[in-house]
Formats: sequence, structure tokens, C-alpha cells
Amino acid sequence: MTAQPHWQETPSEAHSLTIRDKRFARDQKRQRGVDPVASAWFAALSCSFPRGEAMFIEAVKAHRDDVPPQLAAEIRDFIRQEVNHTREHIAFNRAVKEAGYDISAITARVNRLVDQTLATPPIVQLAITCALEHFTAMFAHQFLKDPGALATAGMGDPDLWMWHAAEEIEHKGVAYDTWLNATRNWPAFKRWRVRSLLMLIVSFRFLRNRSTDALELMAQDGITGWRAKWGLVLYLFGKPGILRKIFPAWLGYFRPGFHPWDHDDRDLIAAYDANKTDSEPGAVPAE
Repeated sequence: MTAQPHWQETPSEAHSLTIRDKRFARDQKRQRGVDPVASAWFAALSCSFPRGEAMFIEAVKAHRDDVPPQLAAEIRDFIRQEVNHTREHIAFNRAVKEAGYDISAITARVNRLVDQTLATPPIVQLAITCALEHFTAMFAHQFLKDPGALATAGMGDPDLWMWHAAEEIEHKGVAYDTWLNATRNWPAFKRWRVRSLLMLIVSFRFLRNRSTDALELMAQDGITGWRAKWGLVLYLFGKPGILRKIFPAWLGYFRPGFHPWDHDDRDLIAAYDANKTDSEPGAVPAE
């Protein structure tokens, strides 16, 4: 049997997606988190999701016309999951404002950056989506692996983040398989070079912008200057240290032949589904 070329990337096996259409704590007034650094970081993440996930949907839809039937079905479910995520984070962001935070500058910054991405060629938008989906999948893995780290982080709503995490892991290969199909006629080295370069750019911008957003929210809690910056560094790289923990998985993206499902963590989704029900406080089924 001929060995697979070192640079060759192949689509994953079929992965079923489940639409867990839930709504979270609509009648619960969220308070500022026990940990203002964690609250600021998670609020900053949430502020980026509505426009960001709408961009992911459009980037994948632009390349779905000639995909295999199984991938087409996964794309349809991916879109449904992302639409639900967008809806819930719009509600969460509204609650962040009701808790007393001004997120208008953050929202404007997110909108400007997304508009810049939408001005690039569609294939670049898809590669950027793959990079950002890898970030969300890495974060999701940590959220489900160590749910205790969310206890003071979600402004009273860890259930939202766990639900989102389960579905991010579940569809983590969809954008990437769409990319592989869209670039199937590219030389393998070109595909690797483009996705690796864009991951470096995306990583720099993502961390810079989410940190800027978090520091802005911390300032609204009276935490400024080096105290704020050092507190954020300790939170992200010390304890719980999510950026420290995801570094090996982030580095793996640059490996020739990489695929998101090289690390099969569906056991985390199964554990989540086994422990969550629609009757659980904080989550209600869609009408």
C-alpha cells in the first residue's frame, strides 16, 4: 500500500451533530462575577461571538455547493448550532449590559474587525474561520474537562458555556473539512502555508483584541494599569491558565497533515449529555 504523503491532509470520518436548542436564564438578572478578571474575559469572549459566528456561517456557506453529501449534512447542522449560539450570546451580552457594563466600544471594535475580514477573498475568510474554530474547540475542551474553572466566570451562567462548548467540539471539523474540499486542487504545501500563516495572524489579533476588551471591562470595575494587566496574565497563564493549557493543541495546528479530529474528545460531549437534561435549572427547551 502506498504511504500517505507527509503533507497530505484528508477529511475526517463522519461525525454526527446534535442540535441542543436551549435558552438560558432569560428571567435571571446576572450579577457581576465573583472574580472580576474571569468575568471580564468571558464577557469579552461573548461580545465577539454574535458577529464572529455569523461570519463563520457565511464563510462555510460560500463553499458548500460542491461538498460531499455527508459534509453537506454536517454544514446544515453546523449552521443551526451556530445560529443558536449567536442567539444565546446576544441574550448574554444584553445581560452583561444590564449588569452595568458598557460594551459599546467593544462591539464597535468587533464589528470593524469582522468587516475587515469580510473584505478579504472568500477562501481567506474560510481559512480564518478554521483558525478561530480551532480556538473555540480548544477552549471548549478545557471548559468541559474542568467545569469548575467556570464556577465564577460566567456571570452566573456556566450552563451556557458548557452547552456552547459541547457543540463547538462536536462541529470542530466542519469548517476544516470544507476548507480541505475547497482547496483540494491546491498543492499540499500551499494549503499548509496559507492556513499556518493565517493562524499566526489570527492568534495575534484574537489575543490582542480579547485582552483589550477584557481590560476595558476590568477598568469599569476600577481595576486598571499594571494591576489589571498582571491580573489578566495570571488568569490566562497561571491559574486556571487556559492559554497555558491550550498551547500544545494550538501548536498542533501547524503540523503537516493536521486535522481537528486527530484529538478525539467526543467522550467529553458524551459526559456532558449524560449529566444535562432539559429540566435542569438555567436551561429551558426552545418553544
